Amino acid sequence: MKLSGKVAIITGGSRGIGFATAEIFAKNGANVVITAKDSKRLENAISQIPNSIGITADIKNEKDVKKVVEQTVKKFGKLDILINNAGIFPKIKQLHEIDEVEWNEVLDVNLTGQFRFTKAAIPYLQKTLGTIVNVSSDAGLKAYQGFNADAYSAAKAGLIILTKCWALEYAKDGIRVNCVCPGVVDTDMTKPFMKTEKDREFMNNEHPIGRIGQPDEVAKAILYFVSDDAAWTTGAILAVDGGESVK
Repeated sequence: MKLSGKVAIITGGSRGIGFATAEIFAKNGANVVITAKDSKRLENAISQIPNSIGITADIKNEKDVKKVVEQTVKKFGKLDILINNAGIFPKIKQLHEIDEVEWNEVLDVNLTGQFRFTKAAIPYLQKTLGTIVNVSSDAGLKAYQGFNADAYSAAKAGLIILTKCWALEYAKDGIRVNCVCPGVVDTDMTKPFMKTEKDREFMNNEHPIGRIGQPDEVAKAILYFVSDDAAWTTGAILAVDGGESVK
């Protein structure tokens, strides 16, 4: 098993890509710590995944973030992997319709929250030559019109450049930092945009491969990055988006 004995924190791991990642990590021998804000959803997730525990936390709260990292190390004695997956998608609006509260909320969860977790995890990852994977989006790779790509895209693009900065900064410590950029994936977050068959057909056709993605397809890419198969890979930005970003 690729992750035998490894300890991983997965933010936003109670559903979608995070849940699929927790599943595949557990199947590959990792001890998985899932963190999410919704305690009921978190309990349901860990009930389905062996070798997992859940810690309720708000990614916007620095004390909560430190609690997750410290409790993980207290229970397992170390930390090997951090998956910065948690995120929110805003309502579809144009720039002039977005108020400052909405703007700050999206950046706080999708960018500053990743900074908080990485900052808290680094001292422990330095001890294990650990690895980080940031989950960005194809919306961080290119511009979209009429997609409220302002705050969301700004945060996701910011996470891409932070991946490169952190990879460079911590390479001397043996820490690898990489990034996946999914396109539209079939999750709870995207369901509101595919209420009808016509909506789904439109989304499928937006991707050159002809369909939207599945959470496990992104999780497999994340598994590669944290495994020894990617031992010489850091600072990489991988689009897992059915070809959407090359259109």
